[in-house]
Amino acid sequence: MRGGRRRTARQLAMNLLGVGLYQAQHLEEALSVREAALSMARRLGGPAEHILTLQGNLANLYGQLGQKEQALRLRRDVYAGTLRLHGEENEHTLIEANNYAMNLLDLRRFEEVKPLLRKMLPVAQRVLTDSHLITLKMRCCLAMALHDDPSATLDDLREAVTTLEDAERIARRVFGGTHPNTVGIESFLRKARDIL
Repeated sequence: MRGGRRRTARQLAMNLLGVGLYQAQHLEEALSVREAALSMARRLGGPAEHILTLQGNLANLYGQLGQKEQALRLRRDVYAGTLRLHGEENEHTLIEANNYAMNLLDLRRFEEVKPLLRKMLPVAQRVLTDSHLITLKMRCCLAMALHDDPSATLDDLREAVTTLEDAERIARRVFGGTHPNTVGIESFLRKARDIL
């Protein structure tokens, strides 16, 4: 029992150190601590949910440090693990699908983003509803993938505009016209319409 408490105390101390370094913007040091925390959790056989959280935090940190490929690999693992743990129709899975899609989009992997979101967006609409922030983010991510793809067709651009028009209407109703999400969607919609 004492060994288990000691391990838990070490894990907690390591997590707190990682958070403190991150908040102080010592990102390289925070990265080392978070990598060690993940390694320790895996070695000690920590709960799957905890390991997925550690991986997600580490992916965020890799992204902030410009290590996008490493961030993407972890995001893919977190999404796959969350899907296995909770199933497709779960808010955590939908959040991780959106996070994974955003990483793919950031790396301009449009042909991977589109099928993922075409599969998961209807699930988000059904499970979370159209007015949920994650559903709106998925719509915008899909629109960006359609719009920013250099091989986009006229139909792709039209779909991007239609998707953004729906997202803008919903965001305005849910959040109001001055909310940052609504303003961001409106700005992207204007650009998409100009290109179309």
